[in-house]
Amino acid sequence: MSSTVTSRKDTRERLHLGRLLLTNRTVLLSFLLVLVVGTFATLSATGVISSGYSFDYLAAALINLVPLTMLALAQLLVIVSGKGGIDLSVGAIVSLAGMLFGFMHGMWGWPLLPAIIATVAFGALCGLLNGVLVAYLGYPPLIVTLATYYAMWSIALVINNQKPINSAPIQELYALSKAVELPLIGQYLPLIPMGVFIFLLPTVLVVWFVMSRTTYGRELYAIGTNDVAASWAGIDTQRVRALAYAGAGAISGLVAVVTVSQFASARPDQGVSGNGMALPAITMAVLGGVAITGGIGTVLGVVLAALLIVWLNAGILLAFQGNEASQLQLFALGAVLIGAALLNGITNRRFSGTK
Repeated sequence: MSSTVTSRKDTRERLHLGRLLLTNRTVLLSFLLVLVVGTFATLSATGVISSGYSFDYLAAALINLVPLTMLALAQLLVIVSGKGGIDLSVGAIVSLAGMLFGFMHGMWGWPLLPAIIATVAFGALCGLLNGVLVAYLGYPPLIVTLATYYAMWSIALVINNQKPINSAPIQELYALSKAVELPLIGQYLPLIPMGVFIFLLPTVLVVWFVMSRTTYGRELYAIGTNDVAASWAGIDTQRVRALAYAGAGAISGLVAVVTVSQFASARPDQGVSGNGMALPAITMAVLGGVAITGGIGTVLGVVLAALLIVWLNAGILLAFQGNEASQLQLFALGAVLIGAALLNGITNRRFSGTK
């Protein structure tokens, strides 16, 4: 009798754990993060892959986390706003704003802080252009941001005859991306890229505060959940949605400064080279639990998803060599995106009562 009761209790606990993994994205991402790191660390320790998947290696990989997580938070703002919100232009804004920053700080002699502020403001204006076209003129976000992506990228290319800006003041900015030792406890921990503290953490805190602790954040979730009901409740849905795109643009402008410091050069393709920055950022946002239909998403989920993808890519680089590694990184990115979409569908059918 006692064994039957124990068996039923174990079954209930397993069902509860399974439901928690399916319905709580934070728990699921934390589990996957531990699984990925543990798997690659074990493979590295046993010699199955190149050794080196250590805490030092994971800390060094955080340099890639900074710009991508910031852009994923930018996507959080626009996707939560609903109405098919998405911003494909963030990479092009990074490129164009980065070139402007290169001119201001690297060629015109502007002090660093005013140049950064102006770059962020320029990014906000680019985002506001998207927001006005989407919110006030009613154009589809996909078409608008794709059009501005091409327009801004072309301007970034021709503004300096397709040449990068790598003057001495720009090259000195590489110091902003170097790894540093934390005070007091740093001797016990790996070196952390400075950009995590200068750029990423402030952005995370600001976005979290705006989304969770301000009236604007509540309005943003409201218009993403039900645009009509929000309008009837007295919310200016057009203003709120346009400001979401402006916020995404401002973050993109700050990312431009980050990438210039990492490359020690302002390059016209820094936000669009390869597969660009927009698609990985969108993937991280969706994997982090941001509903593509709007109204749902958290900062913590986005950060955990970004960390999962960055450390997964870091492991792939050790497991495979050359172009094969970069190709498998793309495959992994697509796989996790499909997995996130399937998980959302399964969760909705299983626990919302829909078929």
